Amino acid sequence: MKKGIIFLVALAIGAFVLASSAYTVQEGQQALILRFGKIVRTVNTAGLYFRTPFAEDIEFMQKRLLTLEISDKAVQAIDGRRFLVATFAMFKISQPQQFKESVSGNLNTARSRLETRMDAALRRVYGARSFKSALSDERENMMNEIQNAVSTEAATLGLELVDVRIKRTDLLPEVSKSTFDRMKSERQKEAAQFRAEGREANLRIKAQADRKATVLVANAERTSEIKRGEGDAERNKIFAKAYGQDAEFFDFYRSLKAYENALQDNSTTMVLSPDSEFFRYFGAQVPKTDAAPN
Repeated sequence: MKKGIIFLVALAIGAFVLASSAYTVQEGQQALILRFGKIVRTVNTAGLYFRTPFAEDIEFMQKRLLTLEISDKAVQAIDGRRFLVATFAMFKISQPQQFKESVSGNLNTARSRLETRMDAALRRVYGARSFKSALSDERENMMNEIQNAVSTEAATLGLELVDVRIKRTDLLPEVSKSTFDRMKSERQKEAAQFRAEGREANLRIKAQADRKATVLVANAERTSEIKRGEGDAERNKIFAKAYGQDAEFFDFYRSLKAYENALQDNSTTMVLSPDSEFFRYFGAQVPKTDAAPN
């Protein structure tokens, strides 16, 4: 009976010791094994492990990526304007032993020290540039500079700084209004300049069009005068040729045209002598008056 009890007690003690010595490292975790407070080894791979019970302690740490968010830090650019910058960083515990020794494995302490270093890096990087640079393609270079500056401090804490991002860059409220007013004034000045250039272009185009119209009209009139002169010359040539063929008939034709032109208006009154040259082709039909008696 006693042997059975002793066996059961021994079995219970053995099960307790075995249970106390076994531990599990989960995915996304790493562990430090401390023997009487001194770090003896590091476990970085997930699995089931054993330790010396009662002599060794286990401290688990995160292995996954961790974040640090810094919201609305007031910084000043090289041109004197102040604005608010919100950033965040991603880091991980790369050296568990160093992390334990530097900040006693406390994530809040590590975050506080990183935030202090990032604040200083933000002021230095932004202070060397203008406000426009923070909103341009140079923003990527600024983030890299901040990351490089903070990475050294992070390494002393056993951390690896994976990335730094600038989430937002806003002017301070009092600076936003003055900047908006200045930008509005600049845009109004540009608009006035554009309008003035437009009016100048309008006058220039109109002047060019008027000049071209004047030249076109002058050329058209010159061409018409040339054509009219050529027509008159051709007409005179035809008349001369006709006159040469039958002078008497040509004179008769011209007299008819003269009668037509002179008498086409019924309101025209003409006082002519019957024997005038104008009626020479009507001489046979115009009665001659007797001479007055002496």
